[in-house]
Amino acid sequence: MSYELLKTVHLISIISWFAGLFYMPRLFVYHCTTTDEVGNERFKIMERRLYRAIMMPAMILTVVSGAALWMTIGYGRESGWLHAKASLVFILVIFHFACGLYAKAFAKDQNQKPEVFFRVFNEVPTVILIAVIVLVVYRPF
Repeated sequence: MSYELLKTVHLISIISWFAGLFYMPRLFVYHCTTTDEVGNERFKIMERRLYRAIMMPAMILTVVSGAALWMTIGYGRESGWLHAKASLVFILVIFHFACGLYAKAFAKDQNQKPEVFFRVFNEVPTVILIAVIVLVVYRPF
């Protein structure tokens, strides 16, 4: 696979993954406030489909294509910015799986977190995305 194609796959998968990372916690906010059974079931379906059909494949493609790019480019120990970026991606993977755990809790009607928690939780991927972009563009160290 050419470098350009690999980079294209990486960028498309990042955008798809972040769409899910931004939207899933927002669904949780709305799900917390739902009082009717039809709405509750609708949110369960939306969360399950988003996580399984979009977020999971996009996360896997992002991590695999990113690792392949890292190997292709050949950055080594001297690339502190890339190690920092990889650390942030690791945090996003943890965030991703946390979303899956919260979706399972909602699916079982066992959510214990308030709406305010998910409003704050929703901001995590935004902060990490900003940091990753700064690291990639400026390569400060």
